Parts: sequence; C-alpha cells; structure tokens
Amino acid sequence: MRSRRMAAAMSALAVVAGGLVSAVVVGGAQPAFAADCEITDQRPPGAQQDQPQDRPQDQPQDQPQQRDRDPRDQGQGNDQQDQNQGARQDQQDQGRQGQNDDAQQNQENQRRDIRQDQDDRRQDSRQDQEQGAQQNQQGQNQGGALVRDPDAAPEATAETFGRRDQDRDRFRDRDSDRDRFRDRFRDPRRGRNNPRQPSPSPSPTGGQASDCNDIGPFVSDFVDIRQIGRSRPDPRAGRGGSRGSFVSRCGTNGEGHFNPDNFIVAPGVRNGAHHLHDYVGNLSTDAFSTDESLEAADTTCRLGDKSTYFWPVLRDRTVDDNKDDPDRNVGKVLRPRSVTLQFRGNPRSRVVAMPRFLRIITGDAKAATNGTANARAGWSCSGFTNRISPDKYPLCPRGSQVLRIMDFPSCWDGQNTDSANHRTHIVFPDQNGVCPQGTRAVPQLRMTLAYSVPRGPSFALDAFPEQLHNPVTDHGDFVNVMPDRLMAQVVDCINRGRRC
Repeated sequence: MRSRRMAAAMSALAVVAGGLVSAVVVGGAQPAFAADCEITDQRPPGAQQDQPQDRPQDQPQDQPQQRDRDPRDQGQGNDQQDQNQGARQDQQDQGRQGQNDDAQQNQENQRRDIRQDQDDRRQDSRQDQEQGAQQNQQGQNQGGALVRDPDAAPEATAETFGRRDQDRDRFRDRDSDRDRFRDRFRDPRRGRNNPRQPSPSPSPTGGQASDCNDIGPFVSDFVDIRQIGRSRPDPRAGRGGSRGSFVSRCGTNGEGHFNPDNFIVAPGVRNGAHHLHDYVGNLSTDAFSTDESLEAADTTCRLGDKSTYFWPVLRDRTVDDNKDDPDRNVGKVLRPRSVTLQFRGNPRSRVVAMPRFLRIITGDAKAATNGTANARAGWSCSGFTNRISPDKYPLCPRGSQVLRIMDFPSCWDGQNTDSANHRTHIVFPDQNGVCPQGTRAVPQLRMTLAYSVPRGPSFALDAFPEQLHNPVTDHGDFVNVMPDRLMAQVVDCINRGRRC
C-alpha cells in the first residue's frame, strides 16, 4: 500500500508540474502596460549585469533535485526495504529456533509466508509503477494541450512550445522551467546573443506586444543629475568666430499636432517612425509632406518661419494611457513646458545662410541596437545645464525640470539639401568647432525642451519597440522653410554677435 501511495503521489506531482510550466509559458506572452508595468530593473531575463556565462539552452540550471527521482528508483528502494525487513526477520527466527527446537517447523512456515508476502508486494509495486507512469504521461499530455493554442503568436508556437515538448522529461521542477524560459531573452544593449528580440510593431515590421520586461525602460536607465560629471564647455569663439544667436519662437504645440510619421527618412509611410512625434512650426507636416506642401502651410512660429521642428514625445508612465498601442509606447503624453529653438554661431568662422528645404537630423532613433556612433542625446535638469547625460534619464531635484538638449550638425557641403543617409550632406564640427574641409558653417540649431515629470523613474521616451525606450535613442528633426529674408536676418544677428 505504501508503494501504491508513493506512485500515485508522483503522478499527481507530474500533472501539477506540467500545469505550472504551461502557466509560466502562457502567462509570459500576455501583454501588460502602463500602470501594470512599473519601471523596474528587471531587464529582459538573461540580461542582468552580473549574469554568469550563458548555458546551453538544452541544459537545466541545477541538477534535478531528490524529489524529481524516477518512480522506478523509488520502487527499487521499496524492494530493498522489504528485503532488509525479511533479513532481520530471518535473524529473529533463527534466534528463536535455538531456544525452542519444537518451534522450527513453525518458523519455516513463517519464513515461507514472509517470502510470499514480499513477492506479492513486489508485484503490487510494479503494477503501481506502470499505472503511475501511464497517469504521468496523460498528465503531461494534458498540460501540453493547455498551451497549444492555435491563435498563439507564431514565435511562441514555434519556439516556446517546441522547446518545452523536447525538454519536459528533464525539467519537471517549476523553477528550472522558469529559468530556462528566461534564458532565451537577451538585452540588445549589452551586445549579447539575442535569439528572441522583443516583439516588433505589426506594421511594417510585424509582431505583437510582449510582457512588461520587454517594454523598458529600467531603473538603471535613470541617474541622479548630481552624480553626472561636469560637461565639457562649448569652445570659446575666436577672433574669426561668430558669437551671436537667434531664437525662433514657435510655442509648445498647443495645437496638438502629433503623428508617428517621418517624411525625411520614411516619406509616404504612415507610422513610419513607430513612435509619436511632437511638432512645432509648420502645421501640415506628416508622412506625405513635400517642399511645396510645407511652403503652402501655416505655422506656429513668429516672423513667418514655416520650418518644421519635431521630436519623439515623452510620456508619464504612471498613467495607464495608450495601453493598446501596438508599438508599446504607453503612458500619458507630457507636453513640454517650454521649447527653445536657438540658432548659434561657429567659434572659428562666420556662418552662411542655410538653403531653403535643407533637411537635418540629429541623434539616432536606433542607437540602442546600432551603437552610439550617431547618438546625440543630451539629458539634463534646469539649474544643472553644466551636467549633461548622453545615455541616462535624469532624476532632478524638487522644483527642477527635465531638459532634453539636442544640438544639430552645422557644417554644410554647400550643395545638397539632403543625402542618402540624411547625414553626409551636413556634419558636425570637431571638438574645437572647426568644420571639415569642403564644408562651411551654417547657423547651428539647438533644441532645448523642458518638462515637469512625476518624481522618480516614472517617465520614458517614445521609441521603436526593440529600443526598449533607451534614453540614448533621443533624436530630433528639422527642415528649414524660413523665408530668405528671415534667414538673412538670422545670419546677420549671429555674425554681428547680437542676440535676437
């Protein structure tokens, strides 16, 4: 009876384990957003800073524990226990035979009965084991049926469940199955093997939203502004430099001009940016903008500046808003408290006029996966503008606002208003402000956006899904549609050292 109960218990454990594994796998595929996804430091599992070297995915993290022993081993243990009991009984019988010769026949009969009882118990044990194995197999099959959903995401059907079916005989413990599931993720920012990227957007890249750990950002993406070192100051203007500046006043998008388009890098494509852009200036800017449409539109800027200025929005992640967004840009859009669009001079030379419809971008929206060669993010706090972080969201003291400071390239090739990669026609000067040979300095645009945000790590930049809302991906776009007369005024102010 004891062996029968043991086999039944093992069978029940196998069924429960199968169900728990199914719950872990299915639960990990459910989307959760905004208020349900607090910003934590739980990066995509397997991407922790102190993570040991990767293990082959077909090996468990730990050796199977004692409770995972094959039921057949327990059956053998019961047989051995029965044999030991029989041996002890034989010794006792022999002692009694020496004391009473008349009881010898009775002892022989008793030993025969014991052996028969042992044989019967072994037979019962084998039958119980076979029955338990059949129930175990049925339990595993039922557990698999729970997760074989025909509507499951393609990557989950092909990868998650295929691996679970292959390894289920080796991974019956819930913890080892959860660890194996986590090890298949890698953080693209750490340059490790990344067999399963976070699910991209449905159009044009396809896919579905994933769980909280796939969204980002993470606590380690934030830093107290007072822990940032002092930034290198801008080079001082020399004798031949231009010290002046001009500010174009265009408001803070009170008109509510937003869209996820970018006609510079993805012309004619709706949702080409896969994140929401905030606009000031030209009121017509969208995926289908052309030089002619921009020229014909109205503007939010003073002095007839019809240029378009845009950047990805910042969101309050403590508010459960936009939770069904397929690109996982969740939370409430934060409106900037101020937008400063300043055109500055060059410390080594005078500036020349920008051509109309010159297209300029700064930063890299995919710097988390492309690398930081083109990254130009600048995060700071009001009152701390001598401390600028290129790759962390700043945690500002009470009363201080979060600042996004974006400098644009300003050394123009003198011929083209755009280029194939949207970069080579206009580049940055070197650290001393000197433009490369064959280029000439034009007024340099610096965007400064100020935000009031909730306390703590509670906000995030809109981004492409696979960028995990990394602050290093901040970027901005500009197309010059100033009238020639206004551009001449900008150049004059800068070259004369005036502040306009």
